[in-house]
Amino acid sequence: MQVHECVSFILLKDDQVLLEKRAKDKEYDPSLIAIPGGHMELGETQEQALLRELKEELNIVPKSYVHLCSLYHPTGELQLIHYYVANRWEGEILSLEADEVSWHSLNSNPLDIEADKVALAEYRRLKNAGVELG
Repeated sequence: MQVHECVSFILLKDDQVLLEKRAKDKEYDPSLIAIPGGHMELGETQEQALLRELKEELNIVPKSYVHLCSLYHPTGELQLIHYYVANRWEGEILSLEADEVSWHSLNSNPLDIEADKVALAEYRRLKNAGVELG
C-alpha cells in the first residue's frame, strides 16, 4: 500500500489547542474533529509543507515550531502524519478550508482521529516531563 505523507500542526495558546471540524466534502475523514494539517506535495520537505499548509489552511506563518512525532493514520489511504508544535505565529487565524476551527482544553478535547489523540497525549507527556516544545 502506498504511504501518503502529511503534516499536522498542534497550535497552542495558554493551555488550549486549536482543532478543526473537517469540511463535510473532504475525501478523507469528513466532518471529524482533528488537528489541522494537509498532504505533502511531490518534492516538498516536511518544513515546506508545514509552512504552505499553515498559510493555506489558517492564514498564519509560524515564528517557531518543533517536530513532535510521526504516526500512521489508516483512512481511505495510508497516511504518515508528521506532527509539529507551534505556540507563536504571525497573522490572524482564519478557517480557510475547515468548516470551523476552535480552541479546546489540552486535557479534554473532542478529537475523533486516533493518531491525533496519540500525538496530543505525547505532547502532554513530554510537557509534564519538563521538555520544552515550541
